[in-house]
Amino acid sequence: MTTLPRQRGLTEQAADAAIDTACRLLRLPSIRNEFHEIADRAVKDQMTYRGFLAELLMTECDDRARRRSERPIKAAGFPREKSLRAFDFDANPNIDAATVHTLASCEWIKKSQPLCLIGDSGTGKSHMLIALGTEAAMKGYRVRYTLATKLVNELVEAADEKQLNKTIARYGRVDLLCIDELGYMELDRHGAELLFQVLTEREEKNSVAIASNESFGGWTKTFTDPRLCAAIVDRLTFNGTIIETGTDSYRLASTRARAEEPAAAS
Repeated sequence: MTTLPRQRGLTEQAADAAIDTACRLLRLPSIRNEFHEIADRAVKDQMTYRGFLAELLMTECDDRARRRSERPIKAAGFPREKSLRAFDFDANPNIDAATVHTLASCEWIKKSQPLCLIGDSGTGKSHMLIALGTEAAMKGYRVRYTLATKLVNELVEAADEKQLNKTIARYGRVDLLCIDELGYMELDRHGAELLFQVLTEREEKNSVAIASNESFGGWTKTFTDPRLCAAIVDRLTFNGTIIETGTDSYRLASTRARAEEPAAAS
């Protein structure tokens, strides 16, 4: 058992070492990292001992709360950070800000409803998908992000290894499954059927949000069996929200605008 020496009249250096050791033993990383700054501020502001102790403990509590909120976001597997605050609604008038902010309340997830974001590349689909998924994770929902092709490949490998039911169940448990880039590549019948199994597992039990560059009429290029395609569209639209992000790439427009700025200046 480790015990710390306790004596009066510690030097500043010895006190710092004792605090560092105690914070390690008690697993108080935030206090360990910030106690110097807080102690200096306490002297400057003439805090009472109780006030100083409260400041230390609240620092640790705040950081733990922050880490707890970050864990589900990290577990979701988002490829990059995207937020609704950073989305430029003025640049894409096709997307209704009020509708999106209503979705951010996550009532649709509570009701196990689907969400479809449909539009061309550069119109904000993936940004919106990740941002809404992040909002859900921050509210405590279990979220998982994946590319459509990656999900299908994982399901095919699981089927080959006799682990399909386990994999489908794992994807079935999360509160929100975000599937990006659906429609970019043609899926063979086997892959499409496996994806259909995941959607069926989640139907009316947990939400699915997808982003696709193809309108529903063009999904037959991805799901070549018409009946299977119709069944998948039905799973992803029943009682759901459909947001069409349009065909004009504001990402491309923004790039062109930046390229024209020097020419306009000259």
